[in-house]
Amino acid sequence: MKKLGFGLMRLPQTNPEDWSSVDMDKTKAMIDRYMEEGFTYFDTAYVYHGGNSEKAFGELVAKRYPRDSFTITTKMPVFMVKSAEDYERIFDEQLARCQVDYFDYYFLHAMGRSVYGAVQEQKGFEFMARKKQRERSGTSVFPTMTMRICWTVS
Repeated sequence: MKKLGFGLMRLPQTNPEDWSSVDMDKTKAMIDRYMEEGFTYFDTAYVYHGGNSEKAFGELVAKRYPRDSFTITTKMPVFMVKSAEDYERIFDEQLARCQVDYFDYYFLHAMGRSVYGAVQEQKGFEFMARKKQRERSGTSVFPTMTMRICWTVS
């Protein structure tokens, strides 16, 4: 794998006042050039562009390129999870948005001290352990002190 990723957090917009308004034509041209150059790694998240980042990935990558030609990472928005059931619901929604059967990498997004207790109580770490069967899982934005606690749990 070439060592450059395509981040879908700041895509071109059709309306600069509306963060969710992804310019699909410009994004398609960028993605096609990226793939033509032999790059394959994409990074998105549930909240990027109001959910339209994952949808853009699904339409412009997953729908148009063979599954074995790209690698996709997305993230669980732990700050939006209110119950244990939300993990599975959001995960399934992300699969549908991205138009894939699995994610190559899957992270708990914006994990930190302020949400750690809720993630533990809602069985978020157990959810991630189950997803390790197929997806490579982990966390993003994780302070070092909290990380030490987490690794002793797993």
